[in-house]
Amino acid sequence: MTGRTGASLATSAEDVDGLGVDVPATLAWVARLAPSLPLPGQGATADLWGALADAAALDVGAARILEPHADALAILDQAAASGMDTADLRRTLRVDSRSTWGVFAAEGPGTRLVAERREHGAWELSGTKPWCSLAAHLSHALVTAWVGPEQRRLFAVDLRDDGVSARPGPWVSRGLHQVVSAPVDFAHAFAVPVGAPGWYQRRPGFAWGGIGVAAIWWGGARPLADALAAAAASERADQLAQAYAGAADAALWGAGTALAEAAALVDAGELDDAGARLLAARVRAVVSDAVERVLDLSDRALGPGPLTADEEHARRVADLRVYVRQHHAERDLARLGSMVRSS
Repeated sequence: MTGRTGASLATSAEDVDGLGVDVPATLAWVARLAPSLPLPGQGATADLWGALADAAALDVGAARILEPHADALAILDQAAASGMDTADLRRTLRVDSRSTWGVFAAEGPGTRLVAERREHGAWELSGTKPWCSLAAHLSHALVTAWVGPEQRRLFAVDLRDDGVSARPGPWVSRGLHQVVSAPVDFAHAFAVPVGAPGWYQRRPGFAWGGIGVAAIWWGGARPLADALAAAAASERADQLAQAYAGAADAALWGAGTALAEAAALVDAGELDDAGARLLAARVRAVVSDAVERVLDLSDRALGPGPLTADEEHARRVADLRVYVRQHHAERDLARLGSMVRSS
């Protein structure tokens, strides 16, 4: 899959101390980089996903911080294409070139975020939203909230609003430890609706964003495959080392091919909503399997040495293991099976 080269992304990150670890410094890099990335579904989706993969090859944490910001920009572009005045949204919420975005759409037991329209016409959010990554560091977010017993709507919020309070945890993760994903409490926080009720989930870009995450998993695993290839090329390498390297290469080649095919299908513009969701489910399953395979091969082939003495390798493995759990294993495979049965 082609895209921005790792070299060009590395150049953009050269002056970033603590890329992927220092959250404010990485967010500043994200704000500079993201506007230059292609938007999905506009003829260069492979370039976008290639850029996300290249960022993950540099540092998984950096790509994890980049992805929701890029996704938010794509969502706002899709909203503008559907007729929304996003320029007014930006003025109202004090969005500028340094603003950084999250996308908070998860639901959880015992929590509920509700949107209500007041007499003066403005919308307010009240309640709790779980799994809000980096909320304490971001300036803005796109947030789903309930507007009825069974319907959700997307809203843009200024996270610096007095009615928004990001919790510090719980977050005990060893992987992506800097990307705190904790609840946020809203108390009559001002919000701007983005799209009609249900628009966020119905738009084709909902599925495209999920494939972009898979591209990051794939890119994050590539340096592990490179390490296996280097081990297979050493003077002490045996057939097992070569088998490990070959298995990793085959797994990631297959995943990369799936991503490239998906990008072409997205840009062709011929998928309906059901087709886009089926494509995303297939690609995420293929990529997650490949990445978990490479993680396992890396552990088997390289042993405990790099996991205990190589900071970059150990952090990459820990970050990937947490990040790829956004694929819900057999539960997502069951959903895929249901889609295939109905197609």
